[in-house]
Amino acid sequence: MLADALPLLRQYLRQQADDGQTHVPVRPEARELLPRLASRRQAESDAARLSRTAPGPSSQPPAAAPPSPDPGSASAVPSLVLEVAGATREEKLARLAQMAEEAPAPRALGTLRGTMVFAVGNPNAGVMFIGEAPGAEEERQHEPFVGPAGQLLTKIITAMGLKRADVYISNICKFRPAMENQGNGNRKPSAQEMAACLPFILTEIDIIRPKVIVALGGTAAEGLGIPGPVGRNRGRFHVVGGVPVVVTWHPSYLLRQEQEGAGLQAKRQSWEDMLMAMDEAGLPISEKQRGFFKSRAG
Repeated sequence: MLADALPLLRQYLRQQADDGQTHVPVRPEARELLPRLASRRQAESDAARLSRTAPGPSSQPPAAAPPSPDPGSASAVPSLVLEVAGATREEKLARLAQMAEEAPAPRALGTLRGTMVFAVGNPNAGVMFIGEAPGAEEERQHEPFVGPAGQLLTKIITAMGLKRADVYISNICKFRPAMENQGNGNRKPSAQEMAACLPFILTEIDIIRPKVIVALGGTAAEGLGIPGPVGRNRGRFHVVGGVPVVVTWHPSYLLRQEQEGAGLQAKRQSWEDMLMAMDEAGLPISEKQRGFFKSRAG
């Protein structure tokens, strides 16, 4: 995970330098952790070099990783977590939203629209959903996941036995990516756009400290430092900021699959991921919930 996050960190620092920012605030715990991370990366590099020179073992594939987070794994780079004033989570999140609104790095890119869409939900939530970026409807309502994909997400949350007000919903990118002749058109954010907003989502995670994060789609996972397609990353836990992360299909993907007549399998997989998240969050799971899709062909 460290190797995945470092390119985003380097990109963010380059952007800060381009904006004339020569110093980045680093929390005390990060100062203590960074030397260990550097040592870990060196050890990984040495191991990789040795593996290239050592005689190869048998052609047996490596054993699958157990479906549980590694508490010692390095996650998103902690130096990007911002210092935020406030006595409560609510106060800190309100201040963080103001910081995101005024942040020079995302606006300096010139590729994002001007309306900031921050987050919605319970600051004390055990489950945090993270998408990629706001779309046209989200921009109009100043709230993430309120369009068709958001309506499906609300149904999923309800099936989990929760309400939208019980969870916390945010996006990697806090501004809608711009396009020529945009209208209602949307596009996924670039790596540079996500890197410019990365400190804000990492700080949200640090403030809320949910029991589990659900990354909605491959772009959101990539923004959190989890590369690769959803199909490869779902079904197991990852770790970001010390919090277990479940990667699953974006609701908009589920809607597209349904329109193409192939939605049942994707929905079943998405629900399996939700059961993982519910279990990690300590939510009750009924037999009815466990039995969703079991009797359906697909």
